[in-house]
Amino acid sequence: MDLVSVGESGARCSARAAFYSVCGLLFAISAGATIAACLSMSAMGELPMPGGWSMSMMWMPMCGQTWPRVAASFVGMWIAMMTAMMLPSVAPVLWRYREALCSVTHARAAMLTWLTWLAGIGYFAVWAALGAVVFALGAAFATLQMRVPALSHAVPVIAGVMVLLAGALQSSAWKAHYLDCCQQPQECGHAALPLRSDAALRYGLRLGLHCCYCCASFTAVLVAIGVMDLLAMAALTVAITLERLAPRGPLVVRGIGFTIVGTGLLMIVRAASFM
Repeated sequence: MDLVSVGESGARCSARAAFYSVCGLLFAISAGATIAACLSMSAMGELPMPGGWSMSMMWMPMCGQTWPRVAASFVGMWIAMMTAMMLPSVAPVLWRYREALCSVTHARAAMLTWLTWLAGIGYFAVWAALGAVVFALGAAFATLQMRVPALSHAVPVIAGVMVLLAGALQSSAWKAHYLDCCQQPQECGHAALPLRSDAALRYGLRLGLHCCYCCASFTAVLVAIGVMDLLAMAALTVAITLERLAPRGPLVVRGIGFTIVGTGLLMIVRAASFM
């Protein structure tokens, strides 16, 4: 091995260490922000609803708040939460993207780093957009529950059915396809690697879109159980990371699906006992 090869290998090791160090710092910051937001929301209390459950006040404006402010607060919390939940599994994909760029070009390390982080920005921009959609639907549903007591009574059962269907989706071929897209992006039209900022951003956007599709079941579970539920966040983070990084991925995916289905059934039985 010549000195040039040794130097390149050392530079890649240093770049890899720096990349994962920054990812670790971002994870710590986003996890801390998420925990702080959850504790702050818990201090506000919940609104008791017909049917024996309580609705989080995150979906409704508090005194002196406007809808845009509430929406911005939710999306900000959502971005922090999704950064903490998705970064452990997406960081290796972004690093492989940087490695792929490095293999087809002799661009400077700073350029490669910029394109990699730009892809990451595109990725989480898609999750931010999903957060805005989730808030709009959640706020509309919360408003409807306030006006229709019969609907409020049925919410625990609806949540259980939602989790049950999410478990079925988790074990579907549709899920398997988009999981492959998240694990091996080049197999889903992500192979083009021009050294341009717009190409890196598009790569991140496509990866984020496929990831949102792949995590549809997990998103449904989180919304049904409670967006601010720290235990649910932690469990789903572990599930997402395992299904993408574990050696026996398909077996893990099916196991997670069965667990979600079982959780949905328990929620339905529990809700029915209170009706």
